[in-house]
Amino acid sequence: MAANSFALDILAAGSAATALTTATILCLGHERDSSMWAPLNAVSHIAFGDEAAAHAERSTKYTGTGTALNTAAMFSWAAMHAGVMKMLPRQDLPSAIGAGVAVSAAAYAIDYYVVPRRLTPGFEKRLSGRSLFWIYSALAAGLAAGWAANRSRDR
Repeated sequence: MAANSFALDILAAGSAATALTTATILCLGHERDSSMWAPLNAVSHIAFGDEAAAHAERSTKYTGTGTALNTAAMFSWAAMHAGVMKMLPRQDLPSAIGAGVAVSAAAYAIDYYVVPRRLTPGFEKRLSGRSLFWIYSALAAGLAAGWAANRSRDR
């Protein structure tokens, strides 16, 4: 049962984090340069190089790949969040929020100070530093909300 609960925590938190970060990215893109797709396309620079960030229109190649890469990243951070939660003495919403903030801070540090430039998320190619704050805040909120939603089903 514990392994099943762990997997469901990852599924719930990864899904919520994907939904919230994607919505945030699209909104920020629309606000920044009237292209909601541009920052999501920029994520696909991992696969296609810097040319991906130049594309502002929705496309299977850039938007689809950017969405898939963002989703994979959100599920990896959700796995880390589930692992942190498993180690904490309290399994409650305040702990989930704290773990979400900690994992999001680690994600930012790893994304922009540890991995090679080619593996950065790519948002920075189309969005401001202030926008990155909102994306990583959405990640933290999604991780906590997804974990909490999964746990509320047990009540």
